[in-house]
Amino acid sequence: MPDSKRRRARANAPANQLWGGRYAAGPAAVMTAINASIDVDRRLWREDIQGSLAHVAMLARQGIVRPADAARITRGLKKVAAEIEAGKFAFSTALEDIHMNVEARLAELIGKPAGRLHTARSRNDQVATDLALWLRAACARADAMIRELQRALLAQAEAHAGTIMPGYTHLQPAQPVTFGHHMLAYVEMLGRDRGRFADAARRGNRSPLGAAALAGTSFPIDRHATAKALGFDGPTDNSLDSVASRDFGLEFLAACSICSTHLSRLAEELVIWTNPLFGFVSLSDAFTTGSSIMPQKRNPDAAELVRGKAGATLGAFVRLTMILKGLPLTYGKDMQDDKPAIFEAADAIELSLAAMAGMIADMKANPARMRAAAGGGFSTATDLADWLVRAAGLPFREAHHVTGRLVRLAEERGCDLPDLPLAAMRAVDKRITKDVLGVLGVDNSVRSRRSHGGTAPASVLRAARAARRKWL
Repeated sequence: MPDSKRRRARANAPANQLWGGRYAAGPAAVMTAINASIDVDRRLWREDIQGSLAHVAMLARQGIVRPADAARITRGLKKVAAEIEAGKFAFSTALEDIHMNVEARLAELIGKPAGRLHTARSRNDQVATDLALWLRAACARADAMIRELQRALLAQAEAHAGTIMPGYTHLQPAQPVTFGHHMLAYVEMLGRDRGRFADAARRGNRSPLGAAALAGTSFPIDRHATAKALGFDGPTDNSLDSVASRDFGLEFLAACSICSTHLSRLAEELVIWTNPLFGFVSLSDAFTTGSSIMPQKRNPDAAELVRGKAGATLGAFVRLTMILKGLPLTYGKDMQDDKPAIFEAADAIELSLAAMAGMIADMKANPARMRAAAGGGFSTATDLADWLVRAAGLPFREAHHVTGRLVRLAEERGCDLPDLPLAAMRAVDKRITKDVLGVLGVDNSVRSRRSHGGTAPASVLRAARAARRKWL
């Protein structure tokens, strides 16, 4: 039969052929529609064939399948992989999932020996293995992409170690910091994200293959061999847990959720900073869009979309948690819906990381606007209070009260603290001397923050060098 006819026949295959002699009639059309997962799990084809190759090699070594049959199965699986890679494979909804689509095509290619491939395994352990392999690679991709974003942030941090900007709490001016210091904050957050993806990959790196449907198998298989062949640290240790658990998927989704929350916060800051009222940074045409009606607009759409995609990752975590929370051991068909959540979150986090790395590398800072804003809102008030403690010996609470009175005086005069005449300051508290002028002003404030992790330019440069050694 020509390949084109085989593909048509496979696409139209009766759905009950999977169940052998148990079912005489096919399912209702709606059952076929709700039961099929091939539109989603076709993404697992590489992992599915990889797992099958390791499985059949083990079956042959253990004497469960004849070497000649194993060789034919191996050649057939590689041909199936080549067809899928070339886009010549006809996926069939009637065959439900990636496992049966691959096995059906294998049977067309090599005949009866294809039926021996499924010896000593079930689709339950097969799909868990496929997903574990896929998630391991997804964690590695996320790590590499976060690393590139860290690289872009570090370049900005080093270029702007001395660029003064306002630091905020409650989105109100608080104390002056440097733009480089602000960039390093996200380097740290993302470093912890990399640790979470690494932890997820490590804990999920156990092979469920050979757990079979739920109870293991009576065949003399070697699960350690297949685990090693697939790059796992070893096999899972309980067959029930092997097919019933998706916490390795949940952990991946948790890492995605936390990382996307960090990206969303940075995206929100880009939205704020690019607003002309702030004007702290600008983005080029590559990461902004215009308006269909307002020709002056430059919208930070890429940042807004990153912010929005955090909802997809957070929602995916909740979705999979809700699927799993009421399931008795072991497998339930509900678990088929684990993959849409995982794939959606993986797509969202990878796209968000790529977009954010591009925006950070593209971003141009406006030091003059940042510096002007840093001097507003009495941002050096804490420096004044600290000076009163150090130089005048006041308890901090009293120094806080004196500084508050000086802030009120500056407000009344319409000036900032450094602009208050010394006589006016001494009228509030006689212990203030001209030495106080050495701590007021944003430059003095920033330079004084030399504690470990502080915003002083020299500290920022040291921290950036340390971060490069640690993360890049």
